[in-house]
Amino acid sequence: MRRWGPHLGARPAGSGHMAEVTGPRLMVGALIRDPCDRVFVQRRSADRRLFPGCWDVVGGAVEDGESLAEALRREIAEETGWRLRRVLARVAHQEWSADGLRHIESDYVVEVAGDLSSPRLEADKHTEFAWIGAGDVSLLDENALLSGSTFIKDVVTAAHIWLADASGERGATH
Repeated sequence: MRRWGPHLGARPAGSGHMAEVTGPRLMVGALIRDPCDRVFVQRRSADRRLFPGCWDVVGGAVEDGESLAEALRREIAEETGWRLRRVLARVAHQEWSADGLRHIESDYVVEVAGDLSSPRLEADKHTEFAWIGAGDVSLLDENALLSGSTFIKDVVTAAHIWLADASGERGATH
């Protein structure tokens, strides 16, 4: 995993028209944790163009003129109805390609405010949700069968590794 690239406050340059984008598309992912250190995932609907039927984390493209933190805040609100409370750590920063476009994605462990038992899923985009504990990441193996990718499993695993390390540090300081 590379640790270079945009920081949370960085803003991408551009004219505001996606057709004119020549560089890689910046993406953010929110690895939303609950009080039990589980990570929220949602299943993409079967009619989605990219990764149909796959489990995914909350996230999407950074809009022109938007910081990474602003994009996280917007994507969380749009996809769940929850509010970003705090960003805990960046646990992944990777490049990937789809539809001939290069994407650079930064994934963050975050905490949100709202009713965690009742996300407001975008009905046309996501069909169900789950909270994944460290011992439950094998649920995400089906993504490899559907798409050939372990990306979501890898970032959820990275979040759990960070959460376990952070939990150990919290326990050592008390």
